[in-house]
Amino acid sequence: MRWRMRTLQMVVVGDGVPLEARDRMAVTLAHSFGFSAKVIGETLNPDGAFDVSRNQYHSTRILEQLARVDAGQDSRVLGITGFDLYVPVLTFVFGEAQLAGRCALVSCHRLRDEFYGLPPRPDLLEERLIKEAMHELGHTYGLRHCENWECVMASTHSVERLDLKKIEFCPACRKVIHAAN
Repeated sequence: MRWRMRTLQMVVVGDGVPLEARDRMAVTLAHSFGFSAKVIGETLNPDGAFDVSRNQYHSTRILEQLARVDAGQDSRVLGITGFDLYVPVLTFVFGEAQLAGRCALVSCHRLRDEFYGLPPRPDLLEERLIKEAMHELGHTYGLRHCENWECVMASTHSVERLDLKKIEFCPACRKVIHAAN
């Protein structure tokens, strides 16, 4: 099934993003949503988003910067970062999106097994990034968290929980995205 979204502009925010995973993620997301994905060559510098007391980056402030990226009508902007993200009410977030907006952000920081003292698993990192990107892009379509624990739109507060989800929308969430296009 193809959904109408003309382009996805992918923007690297800061550093720490494995380029191979970013490129494969672009291909997978383009195929899953039925749009063209374009990686913007310029890296976004998240000025003003770093909180010294938390040693983390405020994801909402980065989203505000991503909103200034000229992506065109019917397009989405996806920021990808290696920085540790937070929103004030949570210890951390894997990502954030503008609900029914056009911008989303994902971080590979806590999706890496190395963060938990385990050996690197690039294949697992890539799978987690794709799931999180699909989840956040789902929010840009107005989807909220799904009660179906296998749906990519299910709420996720740990990598163990993220690993249980499928890399797809449940029929109900898919229907909402399809109707929006």
